[in-house]
Amino acid sequence: MSGRMDGRHLEENQKQDEEEEEKDQVMSEVHLGCPPHTSGPHISRFTISTPPEIEYSRLCYLFNDQPAGWHQKISQDEDGDLLVPRRRKRCPYSFNVTIQHNITSSVRSVGLQVWKAALVLADFVLHKIFTSFEFDGVVSLELGAGTGLVGILLAQVAKTVFLTDHSNEILENCARNVQLNSGVLNYRAAIHVRELDWMNSWPPTVHTGNLASKEWYSWSSSEVEEVQEASVLVAADVIYSDDLTDAFFTILERLMSLGQEKVLYLAMEKRYNFSLDDLEVVANGYSRFRSYLKDDGECEGVQLGSFPFVGKCMDLALIPQYVGEYNRGNNVELWQIKYAGRKT
Repeated sequence: MSGRMDGRHLEENQKQDEEEEEKDQVMSEVHLGCPPHTSGPHISRFTISTPPEIEYSRLCYLFNDQPAGWHQKISQDEDGDLLVPRRRKRCPYSFNVTIQHNITSSVRSVGLQVWKAALVLADFVLHKIFTSFEFDGVVSLELGAGTGLVGILLAQVAKTVFLTDHSNEILENCARNVQLNSGVLNYRAAIHVRELDWMNSWPPTVHTGNLASKEWYSWSSSEVEEVQEASVLVAADVIYSDDLTDAFFTILERLMSLGQEKVLYLAMEKRYNFSLDDLEVVANGYSRFRSYLKDDGECEGVQLGSFPFVGKCMDLALIPQYVGEYNRGNNVELWQIKYAGRKT
């Protein structure tokens, strides 16, 4: 009898904790200009401007159609020969990415919001797409994809993009955003929205039967094999809880030790709080994150030991801001992370 009571009390306490968390709403500063309601999805359109120097053929490759206003009038001379005008200096071309998101959410559901780090990572991905072929044809995995913004942009040039997160609500919203942008963006990639719980080990459970609604975001065995051959991993604003950070690096180590060599591009906000233990303002989440990394500039001649990951903080001043509707500020960092424990 006491066992049943203990179990009932445990369930009641867990339910109470979840209810308290639902009451404790958080809000991304990206949404400060949105209407002040707190429930239900909201639609935002983020304007993205391409650089003037982008090759015309590259621009046509990236979008479903030639940008409006770029068609040149063809005329004839007095003999009836075609006059082909010289191409004038190109102007920046702008387009919108439509994102459905919540304006506020519980901590458990922060993936329903757009965060500043995701916009910084989006700028980085766009810069690579506009100025190189580095991401063309890659298999990519986004960890903690949230609204899916970064992966949606990467799907312009990649071969396959896996957008992963936890909870059906977040995954359904992410899939909705993929659909919302299919008419504007020219998806070159096959896009898969899949559930990935970092608290469970890799590989995830593979579904072999017909997909029921609750299994819609399940993995197939071929998808698991393809992810293990991914070369580009991306993640934004996934560092805010020590337990989650530990789980993130545990599954990251498993993923990056498999298949071909991988690189992770991770954007994060350094969030400062007053610590009673330290009696000062500290970024504890950031400290936990750094505990897993050896800085790339410090690795020469050093035994990595408990540092299986090598990281390099990238200079954001070298990455133009293509996404218009946010202010970067000074508390966002972008890291390039590689796994140093691979056997060669």
